[in-house]
Amino acid sequence: MRRFSQRNSLVTLNEINITPLLDLAFVLLIIFVITRPMLEQSMELNLYKGGQVAGKVEAKDVKTVEIGAQGNYRLNGLNVNLGQLIAELERATKANPNTVIYIRADENSPNKFLSAVIDNCQRRGITRFSLRTEPEKTR
Repeated sequence: MRRFSQRNSLVTLNEINITPLLDLAFVLLIIFVITRPMLEQSMELNLYKGGQVAGKVEAKDVKTVEIGAQGNYRLNGLNVNLGQLIAELERATKANPNTVIYIRADENSPNKFLSAVIDNCQRRGITRFSLRTEPEKTR
């Protein structure tokens, strides 16, 4: 008895179809482009008007503190109380002396919340901070 072998069905595929991979890459790129602005502003703030456009600081050296209108604090997007905030800032500046703290306060928040952060930073030797404002629009 003779066995039948289909040699044509055992042919391997020599080329990889990369079209689905490119489709996936483009979809991920579009998702990243759309969600990036949402990640940058974690708290809805109306900043004070005025100020200048920021200078060059490396992103790894920046810690962003946000102060809401009701006095709630956020550090890099995470809700914290004042004690946790100051402890984390102190730990970050000891680990990296080039750390710059960006303080973004809502224009409707009482100044006591902003002054509490600045005062606690200065008491612990943290002097590299920047009060962030909405830059004036150029014509």
